[in-house]
Amino acid sequence: MMLIIALAAVVMTACDETEKKTMLNPMKFRTEVRLGMTPVKDQGHSSLCWAYAMLATIETEHIQRGDSVNLSVAYVARNFMKEQADRYYLSHGSSDITLRGTMPQLVRLIQTYGLMPYDSYHTDANMNVAARKLRSTLVAQVGRGSGLVKARLAADNVLDGSINPLPKHVYMLGMEYTPLEFAHSVCMPDEYMAFTSFTHEPMNKKVALKLTDNYNDERFVNLPVDRLMELMEKSVRSGHPVCWEGDISERGFSFADGVADVPLAKRNCSQTMRQREFDTFRTTDDHCMAIIGIARDKEDRKYFICKNSWGTENPYGGLMYMSFDYVRLKTIAVMLNNIVLPAMED
Repeated sequence: MMLIIALAAVVMTACDETEKKTMLNPMKFRTEVRLGMTPVKDQGHSSLCWAYAMLATIETEHIQRGDSVNLSVAYVARNFMKEQADRYYLSHGSSDITLRGTMPQLVRLIQTYGLMPYDSYHTDANMNVAARKLRSTLVAQVGRGSGLVKARLAADNVLDGSINPLPKHVYMLGMEYTPLEFAHSVCMPDEYMAFTSFTHEPMNKKVALKLTDNYNDERFVNLPVDRLMELMEKSVRSGHPVCWEGDISERGFSFADGVADVPLAKRNCSQTMRQREFDTFRTTDDHCMAIIGIARDKEDRKYFICKNSWGTENPYGGLMYMSFDYVRLKTIAVMLNNIVLPAMED
């Protein structure tokens, strides 16, 4: 029983930052592609990797176009908690307040509630503490039966105090936007598409993956893994980042070393092996990062260069070098810009 509890704790906390000790002799890589990026951020002990990674992907996409944007995770997190506050009150407290999510959820949230630049709305607050305070306030509101309007006001007051009060407008480059106008200026509703690769769902169809954090049954195009890897590589080589979601519970994944790889026996895995790892809970939905480049090691093996959100204290300034073999085996899903899709057709 204690082992099960320990394993559950690893899964629940895998998205947040881990050990900081760095290796003495980091691996050497030869960079083939390196896209632009905003500074590496630190999500602390929150479970907001999906928001950090998808916003980082959008930021890199704009940098590649010659347009620099640095986007607010705090604004997304606040709206996500506020959305859940309604559900919590109306369900009499039978739901919960969580910071966990998936990549498509970020796109849905900004298309619903808008977005702000980092300079307009950011915080040093502990988001886990903010979520706990919100939950505590809602418990009291449910107990009193205060009504949805009062519950919403109470939620806003807690979030104002725990994070920061919200500005009503966004100002950027001398222009004034509403949050929704700003969101549409950096990410259109259908600009990104989500992909996955599992045989328990029909291939070449859009499927709602039954993931714990896929609360809204977001849909993913299910492709064979060879095709998925091809899409990812061609996207990056054509100048467009990829948002990656997958398993980081393997021994071969080390933020301290800045490298993720699999044992020799698991290299170039088959679709069957990949599915078996998922079916037996050895591939879990743990973490998200933005893929911004491609490199090779001294053996000429290919790696994706990933922008992580655990700060800069590793040999590569917070970046991760994730081998193609690791990605092939351990990917849950990816999101990429639709602009590259026509070029992917044979």
